[in-house]
Amino acid sequence: MTIEHEKPSDIFKERLRAARESLRQMSQAALAKESGLPPSSIAHFEAGTRKPSFDSLRKLANALSVTTDFLLGRTHNPEGAAEADPLYRDMQKLNDENRRQAADFMRFLAEKHDKEAGKK
Repeated sequence: MTIEHEKPSDIFKERLRAARESLRQMSQAALAKESGLPPSSIAHFEAGTRKPSFDSLRKLANALSVTTDFLLGRTHNPEGAAEADPLYRDMQKLNDENRRQAADFMRFLAEKHDKEAGKK
């Protein structure tokens, strides 16, 4: 069965379990601790007997380092969006001048990497 034909609640419970077990090799207890949610909530979400609130969904995505879109079945790539990158998230917190400096530094590092890769 393809994702387009599955119910959203089925997709969520499957994606949550897959992200926890396969991508991050975490137990339910470890995910509960990392997300700040009760272990019983994780078990209920994976069983499909409860659905997470928006806040819980965000906490789960952050704890698993995946996007909420991945957990909801809207994308196949768990780290798909640039917004999932912690550097991107941190950039959003900077003022314009600091953002320009950070962008310049990132370009410098990328150019340095390209030069070093070209020498190999």
